[in-house]
Amino acid sequence: MMKVSTRGRYALRLMIDLAQHRDEGYISLKEISARQDVTVRYLEQIIAILLKAGFVQSFRGKAGGYRLSRHPREYTTEDILKLTEGSLLPLSCTASHENPCPRAAGCATLPFWRGLQQVIENYLRRVTLEDLAEQQKEIGCDYGAGI
Repeated sequence: MMKVSTRGRYALRLMIDLAQHRDEGYISLKEISARQDVTVRYLEQIIAILLKAGFVQSFRGKAGGYRLSRHPREYTTEDILKLTEGSLLPLSCTASHENPCPRAAGCATLPFWRGLQQVIENYLRRVTLEDLAEQQKEIGCDYGAGI
């Protein structure tokens, strides 16, 4: 089954943190690290991916740090997880065109797996970063525990 790695989970936490603190301007990785209990070194790896994709902006210097490039409602969990995880397929055989399974024509379970894939993708497309930041706010804490 699809399993989200630590990098994917921490990327969501990092993005939620930036969403929750977006009115504060640029946020340092040191601040995020303290709130999220994730090492700065690991966050640097994740932020590099997010920066390259244009998900975040950076500013160097004493007041430097990172901020979201867009409003939190413009990021879906699918966007973030696909960026950090690559494929979100439950099984490789559900890929449409890449390396088609030679048994696909006679496979009774393939429609089931494709249906599961569709459910996962639809859900991830519906849940935005703004939704997660709001849920985090409702919980009443300023960190990403449980994600």
